[in-house]
Amino acid sequence: MIDLPAPNPATLAARERIVAGLRALLPESGVIAEALRLKPYEADGLSAYRQVPLAVVLPETTEQVASVLRFCHENGVRVVPRGAGTSLSGGALPLADAVVVGLMRMNRILAIDYADRLAVVEPGVTNIGITEAVRGAGFFYAPDPSSQLACMIGGNVNMNSGGAHCLKYGVTANNLLGLKIVTIDGEIIEIGGAHLDAAGYDWLGILTGSEGQLAIVTEVTVRILRGPEGARAMLVAFRGNEIAGACVDAIITSGIIPVALEFMDRPAIHACEAFAHAGYPLDAEAMLIIEVEGSIAEQDDLLARIGAICRRFDPISLRISQSAEESAAIWKGRKGAFGAIGRISPDYLCMDGTIPTGRLPEVLRRIGEMSESYGLKVANIFHAGDGNLHPLIMFDANDPESFHRAEAFGADILKLCVEVGGCLTGEHGVGVEKRDLMTVQFNSVELDQQRRIKTAFDPDWLLNTAKVFPLTAALAPAVPHAA
Repeated sequence: MIDLPAPNPATLAARERIVAGLRALLPESGVIAEALRLKPYEADGLSAYRQVPLAVVLPETTEQVASVLRFCHENGVRVVPRGAGTSLSGGALPLADAVVVGLMRMNRILAIDYADRLAVVEPGVTNIGITEAVRGAGFFYAPDPSSQLACMIGGNVNMNSGGAHCLKYGVTANNLLGLKIVTIDGEIIEIGGAHLDAAGYDWLGILTGSEGQLAIVTEVTVRILRGPEGARAMLVAFRGNEIAGACVDAIITSGIIPVALEFMDRPAIHACEAFAHAGYPLDAEAMLIIEVEGSIAEQDDLLARIGAICRRFDPISLRISQSAEESAAIWKGRKGAFGAIGRISPDYLCMDGTIPTGRLPEVLRRIGEMSESYGLKVANIFHAGDGNLHPLIMFDANDPESFHRAEAFGADILKLCVEVGGCLTGEHGVGVEKRDLMTVQFNSVELDQQRRIKTAFDPDWLLNTAKVFPLTAALAPAVPHAA
């Protein structure tokens, strides 16, 4: 079970004064303090854990965010940043003595520059909203997490989100040019901008994926790309998970980089086909979705070369989409996979580890063995091309024993990822879910170095407390400033 720190009694005792102070900074509708209205903010996508916050604020400008953070800093109040609440790692889980800063009202696209191929947006703009804003001019925003219809760009920055097409185009970090941030003491800082390389230290690299531990993002400058001439998807079905995993490794080691290379096993195939009716092969134990793009000639060449590799692994079937509608159906099944699994299991935990692709067959075999050992079903749906695994562990939240086994199973999968040379998270972040596994990935010296960075930005550790670092190190700045 995941523990949260005990609330600060002084903060709880001063609740009315804190709420009154916040109301003085924002319009009336910008502060939520009533018990019933706070309930929607008690959890994020890791809904097994819930905690009603002290209050929620909904700023509409960078200046309002700055005034709220300055007030919280002066009064020693913890702060939890929140976007759409789609985090699957508990990254936006509140604390009882914390103010949630919801950024969903900061949802404007501020500028689009097609000549320099960039867009400037507020953190509450949805991921897909950027592409929709530039699609008419033939552009798109490349990172495409499965939650892209709902998830917001500020959260994507905090968790360094990826998606199915990150194999070719990279994750959020590879598609950022600049940020505007607000520090815990209310200072507004701009980093990077409308140019390729920001001057000085790589602050973008430090802030992207920092999970709201260092500052709150209030403006994002992203790269936008010209859309390809066309794209086609290939479905390849196999007799076993390990065979499909070996095929993935063969494709990557050949030097061919598809735009996407996705893996689904039998439980996922059946659940997604029942949801999307995409023509998935129900007799397969595993399936790959492989997409290529470019001119017709480029597509034909890549599909022929990839098809030749796949045939070395004796596939049950190999089918290439013949229309835009068929490709859309294929991706509808994959993009709706998490919801589709919810139709066959009352609850599930979505894991997020990353491994070297060469270890994929071994890891899939060992996950299958763990599934038998724990007595819990697992559906494997993931970005196979870059080794970002998303095993979905099915359990019943109404059965505490089932939940405990699911947590232990998930922890063992993440430990396995580290064991084979991978890491704890690819795109979901550490949050509270993987917090206590950080010692598996990092030694004490490495963790102390990370905590020094946290302390430099947030000396009193008020921002997103009890996330990322093991709880004993997450309650206070245990590593002091250098003299």
